Amino acid sequence: MSREQFTIFGTKYRMGSYILLIHLSSSLLLAFGRFERGKLFAIPEGDYLYIGSALGGGKAGAPLARRLLRHASRSGSNSPHAIRTAMMRLFSDQHFIETDSIELSEKKLRWHVDYLLDLREAEIDHIVIIRSPQRVEHKLSELLEPLSETSFIARRLGAQDTRNSTHLLRISDQGRILELLRQSLPGILPTSDLVQEEP
Repeated sequence: MSREQFTIFGTKYRMGSYILLIHLSSSLLLAFGRFERGKLFAIPEGDYLYIGSALGGGKAGAPLARRLLRHASRSGSNSPHAIRTAMMRLFSDQHFIETDSIELSEKKLRWHVDYLLDLREAEIDHIVIIRSPQRVEHKLSELLEPLSETSFIARRLGAQDTRNSTHLLRISDQGRILELLRQSLPGILPTSDLVQEEP
């Protein structure tokens, strides 16, 4: 797996926020659980992003690694995302976890993004990881939603616990999104939290 699969800001914390960059290899119809009463959405082939966070568990836990490994898994006996192996190496090398492995329970579809990530046509191909205890999902959404490179599948999709933001977006230029994040993230949180690292 390539080193370019991860962009990491910060070193101190095992909690934080993240952006998954997801590629969908074919167009399909998808219901995101009970979102909009189980309505089927036309999801075109292409690239997507999902904004999330894992802030629980304190310094002793591994909430960020646990959440990202969950996202890179699929339910039942379905194969995990290809990036999952590289994630395990990264988390061990960069001290996201205290031991060499994390035991995960069987994945059940819970969040809107789970329904997309469970598809064999969907693959996580890059993750922006922000190691910080600050809650920044809304700020990231405010930064990314207005861009010409992003568009909505549906308002509030992926943001069950917020009123005004959308956390699952279609994107047209992954490189531009990554460059913008590299430029903008140091201004969103304290510099001490967001020293950028390359794994």
